[in-house]
Amino acid sequence: MTQVILKKNEPVDKALRRLKKAMNKEGIMKAMKRLRYFEKPSEQRRREKKESAKKG
Repeated sequence: MTQVILKKNEPVDKALRRLKKAMNKEGIMKAMKRLRYFEKPSEQRRREKKESAKKG
């Protein structure tokens, strides 16, 4: 679970920006977007193949 602790006198906007940056770094936003809609098995295999080719 990603956490961001507010610093003293820190605006909420900055804390939200830090939270979004941490979530992007962990890949949470990509997973949320991917799970938003049903993905056909053929599309899933195609995506996984493309991701594995990108990794190395």
